[in-house]
Amino acid sequence: MTATTAENPTTPTGHPQRWLILGVICVAQLTVLLDNTVLNVAIPSLTTSLGASTADIQWMINAYSLVQSGLLLTAGSASDRYGRKKMLAAGLALFGIGSLAAGLAQNSGQLIAARAGMGVGGALLMTTTLAVVVQIFDNESRVKAIGIWATVNSLGFAAGPLIGGVMLDHFWWGAIFLVNIPVAVLGLVAVVALVPESKNPQGDRPDLLGALLSTIGMTGVVYAIISGPGHGWLSGHVLASAAVGLVFLAAFVRWELSIEHPMLDMHFFRNQKFIGAVAGSILVAFGMGGSLFLLTQHLQFVLGYGPLEAGVRTAPLALSVVVLNMSGVGAKLVTKVGTPRSIAIGMTANAAGLASIALLGGHSYGGTLLGLVVMGAGIALSMPAMANAIMSAIPPEKAGVGAGVNGTLGEFGNGLGVAVLGAVLNSRFAALVPVAAASLPAALAAARDDAERGRIADAFASGLETSQLVGAVAVLAGGLLAAVLLHRAERTAPAPAGAAPAA
Repeated sequence: MTATTAENPTTPTGHPQRWLILGVICVAQLTVLLDNTVLNVAIPSLTTSLGASTADIQWMINAYSLVQSGLLLTAGSASDRYGRKKMLAAGLALFGIGSLAAGLAQNSGQLIAARAGMGVGGALLMTTTLAVVVQIFDNESRVKAIGIWATVNSLGFAAGPLIGGVMLDHFWWGAIFLVNIPVAVLGLVAVVALVPESKNPQGDRPDLLGALLSTIGMTGVVYAIISGPGHGWLSGHVLASAAVGLVFLAAFVRWELSIEHPMLDMHFFRNQKFIGAVAGSILVAFGMGGSLFLLTQHLQFVLGYGPLEAGVRTAPLALSVVVLNMSGVGAKLVTKVGTPRSIAIGMTANAAGLASIALLGGHSYGGTLLGLVVMGAGIALSMPAMANAIMSAIPPEKAGVGAGVNGTLGEFGNGLGVAVLGAVLNSRFAALVPVAAASLPAALAAARDDAERGRIADAFASGLETSQLVGAVAVLAGGLLAAVLLHRAERTAPAPAGAAPAA
């Protein structure tokens, strides 16, 4: 969607303050992305301070990602119609208010609700930042700008545990949310002062019913996965939740097929190239989101590191991503071997890294370090290639929708990964040590002697290993499936006329 001439004050050479605006956008984007993972390192503190169970912790994480993913497409449509600058400012304001509420929360329920509110602001920010970048940069410098924007995405995903560890080493857990407030305020001032307004008044109306149906559907399915180990997979509680989720998701699909301007055009799923890229995005987000959720617990509960030490020990993942992305290795690989093979290589590296953590990092940090470096390389090689595959699989006039789909399904994969791999961990832990406790610290506190505490710790480590291996299999399957579908699509059909190039 293009902006009207009167409301797009850019010139053929780009906005004169475009690089300064890009810096503002990247800071806002980084803050939102950090909150996808920063909570992972605070899990022990929340368990102790708020008496949160494993299911509570999972909902603290999922409330943010599920609300955000359910609203991404609607937020993107609203920004196109009503103004990207307005929606970017509104997103910063809502994110700051939600962060204040989260930092002052007194119990698990309040924190979950605040995280959901932050998800609303995050959805507005996620969908407007890239749109603004496209508006203010000319064709020559836009590729470099989007590359920096993509690097910030990867950095935000991987650096959350490190930032959280630094904060928790000096302050209480609420500080990881309150630190967002000055960033949001400064970002809001900078957006109002610097960012030009751009919009498409003829854009599609927001699909509010579609957003509602998809959010309820995903929430129901994920809740069933989270509560399955505690209530039993065949219990009425779990089956009812799963049924509600599936019914709403089916209603969402039917609604999207019946309206003139759907939030998600289901006809995209007839395109093998699009399906392959989407499948890879979901499964890599599934494996990465769930594995980071498990990794921070492994570093603190099993290996005995403090929050800051655990955060520092996840930094090699972020460093690998930044070094390889900024050096352009991923783009060079796509040019040399093609998109399908780049995705296969990157996703295989992701899976190998997860397997290394599971099999070699059980009792020392060495195997974990190797796995983090290999995972970072896999992310740098696969994620840009998958994003390019999605954008090149659809017509250019639907580029905004394609970006929204990529973000929505990636967020959904992240939340589902936390739920599924957390459920695998809980099931394995309960099978090995049948203790009546909602978390590992509670189980250790209830142990009668050192021998029992040792058995409980070993059982938890075994559950983590099993969960990490499940994540590795999911990532490898996603990479191979995406590569096969993309290779087949490239052989059987040309790219749509005018579509974005694959590399």
